[in-house]
Amino acid sequence: MKEIFKESFKLLANNKLLFASVIFVNLVAIIFAIILIFMIKPSELQLVSHYSAFGITHLYRDQWYYLYVFVLFQPLVAILHSIISVKMLIEKGHSIAMLTIWSGLFVIILGFSTALSVINVWNPLQ
Repeated sequence: MKEIFKESFKLLANNKLLFASVIFVNLVAIIFAIILIFMIKPSELQLVSHYSAFGITHLYRDQWYYLYVFVLFQPLVAILHSIISVKMLIEKGHSIAMLTIWSGLFVIILGFSTALSVINVWNPLQ
């Protein structure tokens, strides 16, 4: 297992463009997570956490600390897409690995915009 990690990292280090992309995507995810952490304010208000057409109330509410799920989502997506892109580099080649890492950046940006929308509805700027 240790040899697999060494070989994967060596292959990633040889591919400079993919290595820079992985670093960039992880930095963007960390920056977005830090921004979201500072935007969350504790409150007694409850926010809508999910919708279900099958329940009695349809809209289910949760406490303010549910917003930390959005913070954890950013680095988790970055790490998983980085691992998958290295695996794609080994199995399929450079172009699929680049597609994987940049699709991860797209998912991170969508998640960040969704989190900002929820936070601004729940805690509008004054």
